[in-house]
Amino acid sequence: MEPDLAFSPVSQQERIGAVDTVRGFALLGILTMNITAFALAEGIDFNPYAHGPTSTANALIWALRFVLCDGKMRALFSMLFGAGVILLTGRAENRGAAAQAADIFTRRNMWLVLFGLIHAYFLWFGDVLYIYGVTALLFLYPCRKLSARTLIIAGLAVLALSLGWRIKRFEDGVHLAQRAAAADAAAKSGKALTDDQKKDQTDWHHRVEFVHPDQKTIDEQNSKMRAGYLSVFHLNASLNLQFQSLFYYRFGFCDPLAMMLIGMGLLRAGFLSGQLSSKTYGLIVLAGYGIGLPLGSLMAWIPWRSGFDPITCYKWFFLPYDFQRLCVALAHASVLLLLVRAGAVPSLMKRLGAVGQTALSNYLGTTVICAILFDGFGFKLFGKLHLSQLMVVVLAAWCVNLIVSPIWLKYFRFGPVEWLWRSLTYWQLEPMRRQQR
Repeated sequence: MEPDLAFSPVSQQERIGAVDTVRGFALLGILTMNITAFALAEGIDFNPYAHGPTSTANALIWALRFVLCDGKMRALFSMLFGAGVILLTGRAENRGAAAQAADIFTRRNMWLVLFGLIHAYFLWFGDVLYIYGVTALLFLYPCRKLSARTLIIAGLAVLALSLGWRIKRFEDGVHLAQRAAAADAAAKSGKALTDDQKKDQTDWHHRVEFVHPDQKTIDEQNSKMRAGYLSVFHLNASLNLQFQSLFYYRFGFCDPLAMMLIGMGLLRAGFLSGQLSSKTYGLIVLAGYGIGLPLGSLMAWIPWRSGFDPITCYKWFFLPYDFQRLCVALAHASVLLLLVRAGAVPSLMKRLGAVGQTALSNYLGTTVICAILFDGFGFKLFGKLHLSQLMVVVLAAWCVNLIVSPIWLKYFRFGPVEWLWRSLTYWQLEPMRRQQR
């Protein structure tokens, strides 16, 4: 085997079309959730009335996003990232480059970490590339040869660990609410509060702001995001210091790791590559939607009925969260894989596959577009559009992705950022243009 072939990226003939299609679908779906982080102050994802009265249409859009998309698209994207670990290392080993597979894997993810840092600090705090790269470097390489069953069980075990942490957080929140209420009662009766009681009040206020941000907080974030680039940079930096350190290492790694392990297992089992029977995919659709959609509706309805009481929200939004989103995510993937197998809507499937093949470029390109639209160095629309208006932006971004991606791939082998990433990973400039016949 020639060294240059052993170290070269995946060829067009080696790509798995079903994987690209599901990845493209997941990437487009992620924007339905990310758009609020691009365009609105905190709170709206967990309470449609967080910024004040809203229309019935906006409230229904909030509920549909929560039930159908929240966490599901990210789960699929993480699964496919995990599947990519097996595809990358397995391909290198099959080409006779087993000894160098670890080097390729490490360089690939170290560059991804750097891309993520640049993306997170200079463009948008909601980056996932850094988290994906770090999670891969810490956990995934030793797991690449495990059986499908072992990988799926390991992923479910990590989800159980995450649930245990959430239960503890929920119980801590209940006790904190009780202590804060006692402190409020003592203050009303004229008693002097201890430092611990004052801290309980402050900590509970931060918990309440999660779903009921006060207008001052909203106004401050709107002002910072509509100001110049340095203001946006400083806000991104302050948020990233939390997300990329404290949040990640306090069991925040469980989310991506669990889904990556499950994705590795699902690829080994033939699920993600479309190798299972149509009957199997159909049963997964029925079970996934049959369990996940009613449960998701309940998870939205009970907090809504409670007036988005913080304790009720935390209990119903987060405790059944991973089980519900896994059910719906697998059902979403199964529907797509059935369509691919049946050759249905071939034009759309082809376009989704092109989006998936250029996912990194589309992901970063969408950030650039949204930053220009919403941030202060662009059109300053942050905080000025409602959910229904933001969905129009999402649809426009989808159209750009679905139209531009296949046109680009008609002339080039990779998306522009994919080309840079692969060239850095393999330490050589990859040929970019397709050979014209």
